[in-house]
Amino acid sequence: MASKKAMEVVKGIDLKRYMGRWYEIASFPSMFQPKNGVNTRATYALKEDGTVHVLNETWSDGKRVFIEGTAYKADPNSDEAKLKVKFYVPPFLPIIPIVGDYWVLYLDEDYQYALVGQPSRKYLWILCRNTHMDDEIYNRLVEKAREEGYDVTKLHKTPQSDPPPEEDGPQDTKGIWWIKSIFGK
Repeated sequence: MASKKAMEVVKGIDLKRYMGRWYEIASFPSMFQPKNGVNTRATYALKEDGTVHVLNETWSDGKRVFIEGTAYKADPNSDEAKLKVKFYVPPFLPIIPIVGDYWVLYLDEDYQYALVGQPSRKYLWILCRNTHMDDEIYNRLVEKAREEGYDVTKLHKTPQSDPPPEEDGPQDTKGIWWIKSIFGK
């Protein structure tokens, strides 16, 4: 793993172009996601006040589980793509605000794939507008993550179906996945 140098973050991101659906191609496992999650994706929508509505979805045991939140620029005066994301947990009784960093470390000029992380290097996501990514692009993003000091051996590829599932399928409305994730299941 590379040394903990300052991270290089995308500058001048066009948030309007960044909005829409992104599929998780790979990530570091997180206690905030089901361990057996598949078809994981995020959908972003710019709101009138300049914040971003965030919808994170995954499918666990055949059911759609999701959490909604809000993202905003960490420093409104900076041109760096450093955002904060706020979710309320647990999803079945959303009372505790959880705020995390969402730093866009790489973004192609057509806004088709991205590398997203945060300063502690505990979380990392490789995202794509499509459910699958070319191996060459994937390997370049993994190498970029390594250069930014991430232990890329922790990356876990996310199974994606093609076509992706619809949102109107069965849902986990009780947040059982969240309780299981606390206990490492």
